[in-house]
Amino acid sequence: MKNDRPTVAVHQGRIIGIEAKVQTDASLGVILEEFLGVPYALSTAGERRFSPPVPLPASEEKVFDAGSWGPRCPSGEDDGTASEDCLNLNIFRPKLQGEHEKLPVLVYVHGGCFNFGSGDARQIDNLVAWSEKPMIGISFNYRVGAFGFLNSRFMASEGLLNVGLKDQELALRWVKENIEAFGGDSGDVTIMGSSAGAHSVGHHLIHNPDQPPLFHKAILESGAATARAVYPYDNALHEEQFQDFLSHLGLQNAPANQIIPALRLLPTSRIKTASEAVFTKYSLSIRWPFQPVIDGPGGMIATAPIHALRAGKHHRIPLLTGFNTNEGASFVPWSLAKAAQFTAFFRTMLPGLSEEDLSELDTVYPDPVSDPTSKYVERRRNLGKQFKRVEQAYAHFAYIAPVRQTACYAAEAENVPVYLYHFAVSCSVNGGADHGNHSSFVTYDRQVRAMSATLDEIAGTMHAYWSSFVTTGDPNAARGRWGARPEWPRYVSGDTGKKMLFGEGNDEVAGLGNKGVVAQVVDDVWAKEECEYWWQRTEKFET
Repeated sequence: MKNDRPTVAVHQGRIIGIEAKVQTDASLGVILEEFLGVPYALSTAGERRFSPPVPLPASEEKVFDAGSWGPRCPSGEDDGTASEDCLNLNIFRPKLQGEHEKLPVLVYVHGGCFNFGSGDARQIDNLVAWSEKPMIGISFNYRVGAFGFLNSRFMASEGLLNVGLKDQELALRWVKENIEAFGGDSGDVTIMGSSAGAHSVGHHLIHNPDQPPLFHKAILESGAATARAVYPYDNALHEEQFQDFLSHLGLQNAPANQIIPALRLLPTSRIKTASEAVFTKYSLSIRWPFQPVIDGPGGMIATAPIHALRAGKHHRIPLLTGFNTNEGASFVPWSLAKAAQFTAFFRTMLPGLSEEDLSELDTVYPDPVSDPTSKYVERRRNLGKQFKRVEQAYAHFAYIAPVRQTACYAAEAENVPVYLYHFAVSCSVNGGADHGNHSSFVTYDRQVRAMSATLDEIAGTMHAYWSSFVTTGDPNAARGRWGARPEWPRYVSGDTGKKMLFGEGNDEVAGLGNKGVVAQVVDDVWAKEECEYWWQRTEKFET
């Protein structure tokens, strides 16, 4: 190893990184120092499979070559690099000359419905490089699928619930203990997640609310602790899925005292294949297997998230959160054509809904076939006549209502700023502003910047708000290149809440050429009636 590579000494040893110029952008003169694949826990293979993560021991002699990405955790997205020795993180910092103040820190939690994904899924290096004020960015792996969330009564009896969330917590502890060696401020950490990553952030917000948190600000993109459904560990669905998992491995009749030893002896590929098979069987999103569960007092999710929020049992810290217009487009059938199919979809997905609930659902979302005045009339020829209706109902239920719920409860605290956004750039004719479409805008990725001047401005504006929030706690404070952007007001609960609306009317990504409005402050009234319908029924999805 060359001596001129950036080197940092931490409690667990000496970490040797690399220098990199992000995106080779001629206009960007920022060199980053990157430390990739840094382990924060021991291997989870063999006897440690399904167990809570074990921290690396302290060492003065150990040397880590952090010049390339570490192994991903096993999942259906395996690119050949997966390993159960996968609990590693990636650190990106600007190369700074001379003395400087400790830098704010961003820790990103990846999404992937708790069954997929990895720490390299998003360009956190890009977000860091373009920031007006210097910051450190971190991404990391945590166990997903059956490896991280094999939840059931039996696993509860073994003390093995929610180990994927425990991986995340240990990564945050590693950051707290070591980030100052990289020039970061352990007292100024922002945790950020998208989709399942945002659900995770929501769970950490309600975890041990009476103790100081391991982070100080939070960004939740298209997710919340109450999103989709959070069941107790002994819910009948989890039990059914656990038995299916054992059956795929030929262990359905194994004595209880032999299940864990037998599972730990199997090769990684067998566990991975069984995990994927069960996921495929329960592919309707609300019935996805291997999800975080309510594990009771002393656990990662002590009580139903809605109960924690209502009781004020959550960390009161600055919050930035929001949603996309068409969050449901990737999760619902595009061919749905009949009103009965719409009702059946929600009856199957949400068995807790009564017939009275389903009848009211038809009122809140008028049938576009029988009612030509319905705002859900579908005019795109290649989609079923119920698609717009089912997409929006699912979007409101699974993502938009929970996001607003989080914002409302968080805004009840005095002197704690909350900021709400709505991403509306149409990125495809059928999908619109689909789930995840905002991601490359926030990180100011080159492919978005290059599409048009307006998209460059939308992405630059969003990145400026996000990076300003990370570095100052206020999305408006750091001005710089996008200093003329509108002032983003704090969100307040009730009927006077405001949100920042990005890209309304823009469909350039979809190839239609309309520029729309880059960013504007609007009243938070869009889909309010629909969200209230779901808010009134939240507890039916957490029992």
